[in-house]
Amino acid sequence: MILDQELHIRLMDKTDFNLMVKWLNNQQVLEFYEEPPSNLERVINKYGPRIDGKHYVTPCIVECNNESIGYMQYYEIQETELKKYGYPGNQNIYGIDQFIGEPKLWGQGIGTKMIKLMLNFLCNKGASKVLLEVKSNNTRAISSYKKCGFKRIKDLNNDLVLMEWIA
Repeated sequence: MILDQELHIRLMDKTDFNLMVKWLNNQQVLEFYEEPPSNLERVINKYGPRIDGKHYVTPCIVECNNESIGYMQYYEIQETELKKYGYPGNQNIYGIDQFIGEPKLWGQGIGTKMIKLMLNFLCNKGASKVLLEVKSNNTRAISSYKKCGFKRIKDLNNDLVLMEWIA
């Protein structure tokens, strides 16, 4: 789907379920990703419909040098969410969520690189803006998002910050 010399962002498939279970049970990952610890059944129930195209979210796996290292998803933000954030509808605004599931790879610039690749991809799809929510204490992610051109828009409930990137 999206390739550069080092990174490959590909569509998630059903062979990735066990990898997601591993990552979604890593306490370091869960400290910053808004999801409870998981099991295979929960992963299948949540990500299966997305893989099958029965959900508006498109799930992806990030590979670095042919090794699966993280998860990304993108989606057109639904009208109810746009209203919640204070945006009028019909603006072709996308949302992204991501994590590097291998903490040993944190702090190496991989997250910034994968986000820039996804932003370029979404820009080519016609995105006018990309939004994301991040925990306010996740300073490493916030720094990465700022390097990619995101700006802090407002604080949300549950210690979350809304950030925006404009194409």
